[in-house]
Amino acid sequence: MNRIYGLYRLLSKAQSTTLIFIFFAIICFCGCGDTGGYSNSFLYPEDIRTVYVQMFDNQSFYRGIEYELTDALAKRIEAETPYKIISSPDHADTVISGKITTVGQATLSSERQTGRALEKELEVRAIVSWKNLKSGRLMVNNEAVAASASYSEWQNQSLDYASILAANNLARRIVELMESKW
Repeated sequence: MNRIYGLYRLLSKAQSTTLIFIFFAIICFCGCGDTGGYSNSFLYPEDIRTVYVQMFDNQSFYRGIEYELTDALAKRIEAETPYKIISSPDHADTVISGKITTVGQATLSSERQTGRALEKELEVRAIVSWKNLKSGRLMVNNEAVAASASYSEWQNQSLDYASILAANNLARRIVELMESKW
């Protein structure tokens, strides 16, 4: 502390005032600038108003999950984005489409004596594309997305229950893909 005070006394009044001003300017402006951090800009592209959700293709052996995913995605887009779902691709600004590539099950825990599964997991994988029909630009180009849901037959939860949960989780991930890149 004595060194700083001694340096201050050596400098003239004008030099010390300038030095103090520069010091405070550095402190004030050190957090400014585009550093890729937080932003208060809009999360979704602003030039889009409507989205057409095309029925997902299903390449897995589990039937019906494509309906659950398409329905869950349409509802999530309506609820979590500023976009409106349109029933015709002719009047929509964008089209979102995809295909379910795999649906798989795994055992999370099993009973020690009998080996029966206590808890299972259903995982759904899909590839998604989102195309702007005005400009022809692919906003999401064949992105792989996966989601899972666990269920237990011991708690009266069926595979249908897990497929609905997994479809909702996958729809949430797809809506996250629709956000603007930072």
